[in-house]
Amino acid sequence: IEAEVQRRKQLTHQSVERKAIISKCYRRKHPEVYILQDSFLAPDFLEIVRYCTSPDAHLHGLLRYIESFSDKRIYRLPVFTEEFCQAFVDELENFEQSDMPKGRPNTMNNYGVLLNELGMDETLITPLREKYLQPITALLYPEVGGASLDSHKAFVVKYSLHQDLDLSSHYDNAEITLNVSLGKDFTEGNLYFGDFSQDPTPVPKYIEIQHVGTQGLLHRGGQIHGALPIASGERWNLIVWMRSSAVRNQLCPMCNKKPELVEAEGFGDGFTETLEDDAPEAVNLCSLW
Repeated sequence: IEAEVQRRKQLTHQSVERKAIISKCYRRKHPEVYILQDSFLAPDFLEIVRYCTSPDAHLHGLLRYIESFSDKRIYRLPVFTEEFCQAFVDELENFEQSDMPKGRPNTMNNYGVLLNELGMDETLITPLREKYLQPITALLYPEVGGASLDSHKAFVVKYSLHQDLDLSSHYDNAEITLNVSLGKDFTEGNLYFGDFSQDPTPVPKYIEIQHVGTQGLLHRGGQIHGALPIASGERWNLIVWMRSSAVRNQLCPMCNKKPELVEAEGFGDGFTETLEDDAPEAVNLCSLW
C-alpha cells in the first residue's frame, strides 16, 4: 500500500513534465479541435443548453429533451457532431502514433490519452464543463454538486480486440460523469449500471445501455458501472469526471471519510478547495489519491 501511495504522489509531477514536452515538441494534426466552438456541438445539444439557461428552466422540462433510463438517473443526450468526432479521434490517433511521452488515464485503462497533457483542458474541456454541461447538471443532480462543478479530469479511453476489450465494475472519482462515444465502428460492448456505491443491495439489479456514436451518457460518479467486451472493431470514448469542491471536500467519495488535503498543481486528481483566486496556481487534493 505504501508503495502505491508513493507512486500516486508522483503522478502529478510526472504529468506536468510530460505536458511540457508535448507542448514543445508535438505537432498537432488538427489544431482546430483544441479550441471549443459551437460548430463542434450537436444542434440538439445546443437547444438543450438554451433551455437549461432560460429563466423558467426546470427538471421536468429538461427531461422532455433527453432520454432517461429506469430509476437510476442515467441520461443520454446528443453532444458532438459526427464531423468533430472524426477529427478528434484522428488527432488522438496521430498523438498515439507519435514518439511523445504518454500518461494513461488510470490503472484500469491501458490505452487512452490524458487530455490535460495534450493541452486540451483550458480551451476545450473547461469551457465545455462551465458553459454547456453545468446548466444541465445543475437541474439533473443538484444534491451532488451539479451547480457547483469547479474541476474535472478528462481523458479518452480506447477499446479494441487486441488491447482493452472491456472495463470491470467500478465507480468514478467524480460527482458527475459524462461518457461520450466518439466512434469508430464497433459491435456489442454495452455499458452496464448497477447500484449507487453508498447504497448497495444484496442482489444488485443491472441495466444495459447501448453506446451511440456522438451521444453521451450522464450519470452520478458513484453509480457502479462497467463496459462489456466489444466483439469487433474499435471504440473511443471521451470521459469527463466532473467534481465539486463544495461536496467532496466535506466527504471523500472514495473512502467515505473527511479528506486530508495536500497541495497539487492544476486540478490534481482528487479534492479541490475553493479559493478566492479564480485561477489558482495550486489547489488541494486528497493525500491518499
